[in-house]
Order: sequence, then structure tokens, then C-alpha cells
Amino acid sequence: MKDYIDYHLHTEFSDDCTYDMEQVILDAIEKGIEELCFTDHVDYGIKRDWAWGDIQYRHGEPIANVDYPAFFEKFNRMKEKYGNRIRLKAGMEFGMQSHTIAQFEELYKKYSFDFIILSIHQIRDLEFWTGEYQQGRSQKEYNDEYYEELLNVIQQYKDYSVLGHLDLIQRYDPAGFYPFEKNREIITKILKQIIADGKGIEVNTSWHRYKLPDLQPSTPILKLYKELGGTIITIGSDSHKPEHLGAYIQETQEKLKELGFEYYCTYENMEPIFHRL
Repeated sequence: MKDYIDYHLHTEFSDDCTYDMEQVILDAIEKGIEELCFTDHVDYGIKRDWAWGDIQYRHGEPIANVDYPAFFEKFNRMKEKYGNRIRLKAGMEFGMQSHTIAQFEELYKKYSFDFIILSIHQIRDLEFWTGEYQQGRSQKEYNDEYYEELLNVIQQYKDYSVLGHLDLIQRYDPAGFYPFEKNREIITKILKQIIADGKGIEVNTSWHRYKLPDLQPSTPILKLYKELGGTIITIGSDSHKPEHLGAYIQETQEKLKELGFEYYCTYENMEPIFHRL
């Protein structure tokens, strides 16, 4: 059996999740998962840090970024308690926008991370998942702006490991599938920038539960990444619930192998470690 590793996980420290970190670890051990990297949400622009106070609430739950001291205190305690049974890494998912880059630069200086996923979840503080970003605009307009924003962010910000679910806009596109060829030029620029910076991309296995027609990022993007010389790939379930944990990880390893990739990566102290597929 291939290595069983999940590199995109959310816990009670993400405002859209109530899955207790210790329970995630216990469930992972039971499933035979050998390594986990916790990547709870930070989305400046639409969420406040706990330290700011004045936290907003939605359906009785706080809308806030990670409580960083509490996260690291619990992570370190869990690592000490379970470190002889499973490898645990500390990461976060930075949901970045052009106007929030400076806040992430400050956050990154304050803590030691093993791994950072850089994602675009909002543009101009407008959420994709609610449809407010797409509302009143053509499919071409919101797809074009999404990739332009992603390129702009990675041209400026470098303290990350991989791009998360690179074509995320597909997940929340009310008009349905948008062909890769229509954004091929700018996606090529994005991938070239990633490779030049020594960064990678994530394959996010949640495409199964969102019933997308292809992997995320899509097969054409993965093929292009390989053609351009990209080698750094991580695999994560984007877990928020027990049934998400570790889902389709090993099947995704097989798909990557079929596409000609030889390795996938884990991370330690922001440095990639290559594992043969």
C-alpha cells in the first residue's frame, strides 16, 4: 500500500468546521493515515483575528481567523501525545487577496510553520461560495478576474508552499464548466511563476464530493504543469468532517502516476520532501 498522507485538513480552529483536532488525529490513526498537516483557514479582509475582538457571528458560530496561540498550544500538545503513532505537521491555509498581502506577511513572521497553502477564496472581499462574487457578471468576467488576482498575488507574495485547488472558481461556477483553453494563457503564466519561485500545487480530492467533472486542478492544468517542469505536488482532502478525512488520497496518487508524475511531497519547516508515487 502506498503512503497514506493528508495535507489539507480543517479543525475547530477554522470558522467553518467543528471537527476537534484530537478527534481528527484519532480517526486518522484508525484509518491508517501516516501523516497529517493541519491547514486551518485564515482569510483577512472578510474575517477578523481573535485578538482584535469584536468578532462577528453567523448561525451562532464565530466568523474569525484561527486563534493562533490556542492552535499552536493544542498542536504541540497533540504532537507530544501522539507523535509516536502518527507524524503531525503545522500549517495554515492563507486565503489571500491583493489588498490583504501585508497582513499575511506580518502573520508569517510571528509563527513557525511547516507548510502553507495559498488559496484565493474571495476577491474584493466578495465570497465565491455564496455567489456574491459571480453575481451580475458574465462567466468570462469572473473567471478572468479570478486568475488575474491569483497571478497578481503570487507575483508579490512568496512565503507559501503550494497553491491550493488552483482552479477553485470551477467549484462555485453557477454557469457550469468553463473550458481550460479559455484561460490557458494566464494559467501558463501562473504555473511558470510557481515553478520559478520553487513552489508547488495541491491536488484537492474534494472534487469528488463537489461532483466536479475532473480533478482539482483539472487534468489539463496538471499536464501543463508537468510539461513546464513542475514537480512539487501535495495531496489533500480539504477535510471538514470525519467522512472527508483521507478520502481519495491513494486514488489520486494513482492518477498522478498515470499522468507521468513520479513524486508527491510532504513538508517540514517549509521545505518539500519528495516521496515516490
